[in-house]
Amino acid sequence: MSLSTAVGQAAESERRTRKARIDPRLRAAGWQLVRHDPARPLTAYAAHAVEEYPTDHGPADYALVVDGRILGIIEAKKLSLGPQNVLTQAERYARGVAGSPFDFDGVRAPFLYSTNGEISWFRDAREALKRARVVADFHSPAALTELLGRNATGEGDALAALPNDHPRLRAYQREANAAVERAIGERKRTMLVAMATGTGKTFTTVNQVYRLMKSGVARRVLFLVDRRALAAQAVQAFASFEPEPGLKFDKIYEVYSQQLQAGDSDDGFSAVRLPRPYLEQPRPGHAFVYVSTIQGLARKLFGRQAAAELGDEPLDDDDDELWKIPIHAFDVVIADECHRGYTTAARLVVVAAWSNDGTAMAGGSPPAGDRAGGTRRWLRHTRRSRRHRSRPARRHGARRSPGPGPGPGWS
Repeated sequence: MSLSTAVGQAAESERRTRKARIDPRLRAAGWQLVRHDPARPLTAYAAHAVEEYPTDHGPADYALVVDGRILGIIEAKKLSLGPQNVLTQAERYARGVAGSPFDFDGVRAPFLYSTNGEISWFRDAREALKRARVVADFHSPAALTELLGRNATGEGDALAALPNDHPRLRAYQREANAAVERAIGERKRTMLVAMATGTGKTFTTVNQVYRLMKSGVARRVLFLVDRRALAAQAVQAFASFEPEPGLKFDKIYEVYSQQLQAGDSDDGFSAVRLPRPYLEQPRPGHAFVYVSTIQGLARKLFGRQAAAELGDEPLDDDDDELWKIPIHAFDVVIADECHRGYTTAARLVVVAAWSNDGTAMAGGSPPAGDRAGGTRRWLRHTRRSRRHRSRPARRHGARRSPGPGPGPGWS
């Protein structure tokens, strides 16, 4: 960044930040911006970001209104200020919303944001743990509606009550599943699972995905790999897994992949390609697994040239139009084989997937003596990529930090 750019950003007013940075992001997420009109009732708003909405504690910068109900409050700050510590101001305005059907210990809107136009923090006011997190973009009206209809506590209780008694599971695989599920119960959102080569990491992961989907904790799952051959193996692993007597995984839940070729699989099978609307227009309650290479995802997010720069994997014969994938497209993102040392560009694609507002899991088999150190370093690099990304590369974001120590780690 040049000195003149830095000086300009430091001098940028809050109004300039809102008009040049925040408003375009809200429109891109599907919100119609309007100034508050005292003569217009809330029932007149369907998917609107209402500016300067009055509350008993002063005007909120934006109230996110869906079908006549205020679902979110946004506190905006100028670019030079960090937004994390001003979530309390968004909560203060939410406590002052009059006539709301919601009441979460006095907070009258379920979702809170604070932003400076570059970094946005988000908190679900319904959660007792009050954990805040960075989100890559604002949720769309459909995303907030879907989120409102979910019950994380009930889903977690269903997961805890689900027996983990598949006859092929070994004791250490059950322990890995249990560790992941404890972390989810604590609302931790980034997880590292390190298992030695040959210990059944893929089987453990497929069983974990089934349990998350069966309980309702996850509905839409992205499974990322770095080669077509691994994508084919993953699709086969899901298809051959029998979580319930007489029922294969792909007969219970839909399993899709990018376009695969006969040579990608020893068995010569052809996987089912994912319909584009599944990602661009996620439907509440719709459950599926999407297996993709990093190159395939790069093409959807950034175009053919970006995908070609990631290696010599052949590209799909799709059109070159970029996919518009919202941040609620996936509930869980799994990055497989992350110990392999992806290139910096490949890491950025994984980071883009992790910008999705879902739980992120990384799996790897560390080399002998490494004790998962290389895999953790990979995740730390990914985290830095997100923390220091520029606005034009916002989709190149990572998630949160990996947990310490070998084996399952959490943050």
